[in-house]
Amino acid sequence: MLDTTTKRRIDTARDILVGKVPDPKSQVEQITIALIYKFMDDMDAESEELGGKRKFFTGDFARYGWAKLMDRSLGGHEMLGLYGEGIAKMPENPGIPALFREIFKNAYLPYRDPETLKAFLKIIDDFSYDHSERLGDAFEYLLSVLGSQGDAGQFRTPRHIIDFMVEVLAPRKDETILDPACGTAGFLISAYKHILRTNADAKGHSTLTPDEKGRLARNFKGYDISPDMVRLSLVNLYLHGFTDPHIFEYDSLTYEERWNEFADVILANPPFMSPKGGIKPHKRFSIQAKRSEVLFVDYMAEHLTPTGRAAIIVPEGIIFQSQTAYKELRKMLVENSLVAVVSLPAGCFNPYSGVKTSILILDKSLAKAADTIAFFKVENDGYGLGAQRRAIEKNDLPQVQAELAAYLHALRSGASTENIVALTSTAQIVPKEKIAANGDYNLSGERYREGAASVGLVWPLVPIGDVCIIERGASPRPIHDFITDAPDGINWIKIGDAEVGAKYITTTKERVTPEGAAKSRRVKPGDFILSNSMSFGRPYVMATDGCIHDGWLLLRDQSPLLDQDFLYNILGSDRVFAQFKQAATGGVVNNLNSEIVRRVQIPLPPPDVQKEIVAEIEGYQKVIKGARAVLDHYRPHIPIHPDWPMVALGEACIVNPRKSEVADLEGSTVVSFVPMSDIGEHEMFFAPKDTKRLDEVTASYTYFKDGDVLLAKVTPCFENGKAGIARNLCNGIGFGSSEFYVLRPTGDLLPQWVFMFAATPAFRVWATPQMTGTGGLQRVPRSVVESYEIPRPPLVTQQAIVAEIEAEQALVAANRELITRFEKKIQATLARVWDENAAESFGENP
Repeated sequence: MLDTTTKRRIDTARDILVGKVPDPKSQVEQITIALIYKFMDDMDAESEELGGKRKFFTGDFARYGWAKLMDRSLGGHEMLGLYGEGIAKMPENPGIPALFREIFKNAYLPYRDPETLKAFLKIIDDFSYDHSERLGDAFEYLLSVLGSQGDAGQFRTPRHIIDFMVEVLAPRKDETILDPACGTAGFLISAYKHILRTNADAKGHSTLTPDEKGRLARNFKGYDISPDMVRLSLVNLYLHGFTDPHIFEYDSLTYEERWNEFADVILANPPFMSPKGGIKPHKRFSIQAKRSEVLFVDYMAEHLTPTGRAAIIVPEGIIFQSQTAYKELRKMLVENSLVAVVSLPAGCFNPYSGVKTSILILDKSLAKAADTIAFFKVENDGYGLGAQRRAIEKNDLPQVQAELAAYLHALRSGASTENIVALTSTAQIVPKEKIAANGDYNLSGERYREGAASVGLVWPLVPIGDVCIIERGASPRPIHDFITDAPDGINWIKIGDAEVGAKYITTTKERVTPEGAAKSRRVKPGDFILSNSMSFGRPYVMATDGCIHDGWLLLRDQSPLLDQDFLYNILGSDRVFAQFKQAATGGVVNNLNSEIVRRVQIPLPPPDVQKEIVAEIEGYQKVIKGARAVLDHYRPHIPIHPDWPMVALGEACIVNPRKSEVADLEGSTVVSFVPMSDIGEHEMFFAPKDTKRLDEVTASYTYFKDGDVLLAKVTPCFENGKAGIARNLCNGIGFGSSEFYVLRPTGDLLPQWVFMFAATPAFRVWATPQMTGTGGLQRVPRSVVESYEIPRPPLVTQQAIVAEIEAEQALVAANRELITRFEKKIQATLARVWDENAAESFGENP
């Protein structure tokens, strides 16, 4: 288990780097390099203590040894030069093994600040190499800060999902194990721990022989296309006891060198995204495709040994997409290796991605003997499905794991599987001939549920292109030659003309000449358009005429079977957006095109049911519209009496109180930590979410205490109204972003009173023109804040006004909660259209 001291060291190292190295992935790389550098010196020191010789920092490299680096007589710039030169030259060190040479390949120091490096290396100096599992746990905690590698469609797999997949496959000590898209080697390490755990006696002592341990380490193999991921995998495995980890920089889809290498067990969460134009694989794949998810699943199915097993996380496209490559892949899996499908909830990968996924369980020997495939549905995985993913009591994974194990055992023993279905609501066992019946080989379990009014049976899924014509807009170029103010100008419809959350586009900011309109695509009131670039996938209905550029798609001539308002709502659903996001192409900016949208599938209930669904949603939207109007128009108003004295904030408040107020406290004192993201906009109070030790924050962060007013000073946070009053701080003390001003009212001035004037639009309008700095990063000078005057009525008057405004704001907050609740109701209604017993819900009898 990870101890709190080690965790705190890692957090502190990241906090030190964040000012110079803001990217989490780069922070992880810098900590990784420094740890290995330090551990090589630790191993040299251990060798000397045992009577041996140093092998890493010898000869010309002795000058880079850790002790010399940490010598107190060494100046900051000298340390900077020595360390930077040491990591850059380390691959040339003849004394280091290939593993370390790979880790230091292309390593460099991305900043030149001596003080940052000195503080960083001081933290690294507290780590020591001791061969224990604690270092492996510490490194896995460090890797957990890596979230989405979104450009490649890679998302960090949650640890409990990895462990679930490993427990299902139950790898054995004599089996070869592969992850062909290994990332940071999480699957390989979980499999390794499983084997160690299942080969131990009652006291936890290993029963593996030395020869078995040696073979075990050689049986693990991983590939990744990214050299950065390879480096992290090597370190992760090394710190878990692999002295010679077999991780290779290798593109599983385009390289052929390892095509003839097979594995007994394959575990993977491969990338979902494909580059523009698709993957260009070699010719040895059974399935001819350009989509990475199709090719990866094909690769893994083909690279299992005759008795091999696999567990693969896949996106929804693999489950039900109707293109030829997807259907051919599913056919191959059903006929040769697929034994089970586990459907995961859509929020499993939050906060990195809301994409819906499933796990394919392959077993080549069982699949050939079985004539059924089992489907399991996980609705709760032990964590809430929102962005925070907090632990909850509901967890279907243990039950699904037990039922899946029972199903696989029944297949192996030839026993009946009827009892499994009888005892559970999560499992379905479907004959292969039923799955193959229509040639689609759909792997959505709900489609085969007997007696259920599921969309797959009652309301068919249809490609959007089957129910309307999709055309792309067009742009005359150069566009500025066609923009006009003339009376005969035609509306030029841009994404900025569409308000987020609005249904209709009613006006435009610009017009184009008739000549420009002739080179574009005309739209009229009632036409349906969809954004296909930047904020792609947002649907709108035209309430005016005009022209659309090539960042829009026009959906026209809808089928009589498709209600336009139903189409608007279904395109705005989370499920359709997930399909858009998965299929979008592009480098810097993801885009949709007409072909992608044509292929996306939507459910098509009968027209009268569509109207019922629309009516329900519109009822919710009316509530949201009313609540939003309250939020948009409410502004606390304080009528200022002419007799009230005016006072400058610099006189009424202590601005940025001194940290010396807490100088006498123990460094171990726990205090609240408040980054800028925890401060709301136009909200009087904020809730502190994090804590740190006092000695971790004193040097670099802004100090405040309960009752202080925090005011953002940097663009765009200041202009957006980020401010708030501190309360309920841990031990009454807080530290936070250095981009805050802290205002501490003096005398008989209330914090709420100061907030209501410092956080007003009037103050921001007055202060914004006086901001200084570069165009991209401007700040409000302290002198500007201190000179701003506010009224100072008697305390009793302040208290009365504050009490009235706080009562008003409680009502406003209730409207904000109302919006959240009814937005969830809308998505729940749309979810029923996709997944649940929708016919029953809306009174339709199958």
